[in-house]
Amino acid sequence: MVTILINLLIKEKENVKNPKVRQQYGMLCGIVGIVLNIFLFLGKFLAGTISHSISITADAVNNLSDAGSSCVTLVGFKMAGAKPDIGHPFGHGRMEYIAGLIVSGAILLMAVELVKTSVSKILHPQPVQFGMLSGVILVISILVKIYMAYYNYRIGKRVDSAAMRATATDSLSDVCATTTVLLSSIVGEITGLKVDGYCGVLVGIFIFYAGISAAKETLDPLLGQAPEATLVHQIEEIVLSQEEICGIHDLLVHDYGPGRMMISLHAEVPAEGNILELHDVIDNTEMELRRKLNCDAVIHMDPVVTEDKHILSLKKNLEEIVKKIDPVISMHDFRVVIGPTHTNLIFDIVIPYEYRMSDEELIQQIQDHVKRKLGDDHFVVIQVDKAYYRQE
Repeated sequence: MVTILINLLIKEKENVKNPKVRQQYGMLCGIVGIVLNIFLFLGKFLAGTISHSISITADAVNNLSDAGSSCVTLVGFKMAGAKPDIGHPFGHGRMEYIAGLIVSGAILLMAVELVKTSVSKILHPQPVQFGMLSGVILVISILVKIYMAYYNYRIGKRVDSAAMRATATDSLSDVCATTTVLLSSIVGEITGLKVDGYCGVLVGIFIFYAGISAAKETLDPLLGQAPEATLVHQIEEIVLSQEEICGIHDLLVHDYGPGRMMISLHAEVPAEGNILELHDVIDNTEMELRRKLNCDAVIHMDPVVTEDKHILSLKKNLEEIVKKIDPVISMHDFRVVIGPTHTNLIFDIVIPYEYRMSDEELIQQIQDHVKRKLGDDHFVVIQVDKAYYRQE
């Protein structure tokens, strides 16, 4: 059904990098979610009323909250698609993450309320009258929720939407919850055991876990998560495809919402080259990043010596020392200042967060290796940086 609607209503359906197309996907899925959840609420509420089952009624209310969550997602996509303005020059793309966070909060609230109601039912049990109509409604609900989880996950992955993936997670938790309700109702009907309240607690736990998972996925980009390794590799391939660029470092990726990404990095270029020609290469690289990754890019040009044999030899020695200490460490911005009494080797190193040694211990270890290999008249001047993305 959703595929048919996409083919009918979204003209440029393949251009998912376009913010307007992403917005159309999000709003379409939101509207479909509202309609389906309202129908499920009405069906389950009828079944719960007829059977006097607190777990079925609670599951119905959960679907009503899902309809509200779909409304939030719909509004979030609408607001995220708003154009940048003087107060928000980077756009409103993070509204999509905030919408996903609100959905997660609604899931958690519903889970707590469901557990409270179910505990009350355990303490004060009432007979449940489970019939064929209730069973059919619950089976249909499970199938519908499986379908909703499928299309939300598939489209959420396609357009890279945390809010839609959160909705897919919520739908899967609903499948578990409704299956538990169905099984408990059948067991209660066959055995006469009053398990309705206990199953309500299990449903609440399912829903609470789903809310925590969804909240984490929407909070991470708001807090500033590291970029995906695939994105880092794409950036490196594009930049290093330029023959004049020797290396890159200090890569930063700022996420202001899907389709609103800013990239900054330092590109190493030969110090002996023509500065105007190299500047033109940097400009072309920035434009290529914008075109291929749909982002804004700023590249700082770092000159490095590429023809002085003595400096290159010293650099090679330092790289070997650093890699011998730990292969995860990288080095950049290498410079040499030669004086009458000693030589300063100036460079930056990049280490992961929570590295096994302190900055001071690491610098001292490098200095000790340098003295043993190059002599007591060679000193290191090191700036220790932390990697802003996961190093492999």
